[in-house]
Amino acid sequence: MEKFADNLRKRAEELGISNAEAARRAGLDERRYGNYITSRTEPDLATLVRIAEALKTTPDKLLGVGNQKTPRKGEMLSDRIASAVDALDNKDREVVATFADALLKLRAG
Repeated sequence: MEKFADNLRKRAEELGISNAEAARRAGLDERRYGNYITSRTEPDLATLVRIAEALKTTPDKLLGVGNQKTPRKGEMLSDRIASAVDALDNKDREVVATFADALLKLRAG
């Protein structure tokens, strides 16, 4: 499962988050997540799905199976933004939406 561990680390890096933050977003204890990162243990299916959802990817991509295309830079940035927003509470999401609206108005005007 070293490929899985490598893919976990790589995906967190793509999203610009630490492994600790990835664990938090997946609802896992840092130590447990650390065991996946170091290939000491493997997650069960439900945990694998939860990690994939938290990292805005699929279990297949984390496992390194199937058709693996390299994401474009814009796709990675979109995933990074979506992942960050998902980690926020609703009040903070409102702030992000306000900033995004203001940015769009600046660009249009």
